[in-house]
Amino acid sequence: MRYTRRMQKITLRTLPLALALVTQNTTAEEPAWDNPADRYKDAWRAHADATCPIPVDDIRHFVYFARDRDRLRDHPLLTHDRLEGAQVMYLWSELEPERGVYNFDRIETDVELLEAYGKKLWIQLQDATFYDQYQPAPAYMLSDEFSGGAVRQHTDEGETEGWVVKRWNPAVRERFAALLGALAERFDGRIAGINLQETAIGVRTETSPDFTPAAYVEALKANMSALGASFEISATMQYANFMPGEWLPWEDEGYLESIYRHGQEIGVGLGAPDLMVTRRGQLNHALAMMHEHDYTVPLGIAVQDGNYVGVTGRETATDQDQDSLVPLLHAFAADFLNVKLMFWVDQPPYFEQQVIPCLGDAPLQ
Repeated sequence: MRYTRRMQKITLRTLPLALALVTQNTTAEEPAWDNPADRYKDAWRAHADATCPIPVDDIRHFVYFARDRDRLRDHPLLTHDRLEGAQVMYLWSELEPERGVYNFDRIETDVELLEAYGKKLWIQLQDATFYDQYQPAPAYMLSDEFSGGAVRQHTDEGETEGWVVKRWNPAVRERFAALLGALAERFDGRIAGINLQETAIGVRTETSPDFTPAAYVEALKANMSALGASFEISATMQYANFMPGEWLPWEDEGYLESIYRHGQEIGVGLGAPDLMVTRRGQLNHALAMMHEHDYTVPLGIAVQDGNYVGVTGRETATDQDQDSLVPLLHAFAADFLNVKLMFWVDQPPYFEQQVIPCLGDAPLQ
């Protein structure tokens, strides 16, 4: 959910206020300018009247637990017929404790638990973190053979913000492809799907001399191709939200668009974290990519921490006494984005108080 342009605190009270956008006054002497960055700023308004219950359609719904897999037990999703399963994040360093030695016990446990209730697991493979204490790279990879294997991420202010494996390093990619192959051998067809983590990273050539934005694009494509080649039955997806070295629509290097084009060409689905229907950042990047092109591969969108009140997990809503955004988020995702998968974060109290009732509160018989 990394959003590289810093964001402000927002006060939210009612639905219209939560989604209000700043507009500039113009005079007769200063005719209005159609800012390309604002071309979708009012798109949400077409869905402002959406209400619960969410209509039954062809969107598949999953609950996102991040790494908090212990919450799976006795969770309402287990007995709700509109929730297909759980999306859980698994850290590469925990899945491969030694080179070529894999430990998939946690995944197996979660698969079996969900299967007992007729549900499916969706794997999110974590090779980047946003907290310094979590290292995604296996220990053996932190060596000269892999040029250190991982690098710290930095915010725009220069503060450290977790780690990312060197996706752009060929030796690292080779080991990542091996991991994907091992996962597919064990779980292809048993899980609903698997996605690679978001493309946005806090890395620049100044902080990692072996990094370039162009090489990073090709590295992501290579990982996507390895993912698609490994899994033949379960769905595959790349989360593609922002790319280093460009900022749309003003700094368009074609990086993000090429990721979406590559996914369509090789049959790997495309998605993004953070359904933010009024934010320029999201509207001009992942959401625009989904809206402006036709796809035969599945598209997915994740409602993540904070999105239920119009912010991200890194921000603070100073007043959270507002109407539910859930029906609007679903309507926007279905109509404007044309997604086939939605991942609803299990964030208290919103998931049980807003998402479950809006899905119809329909338990399995």
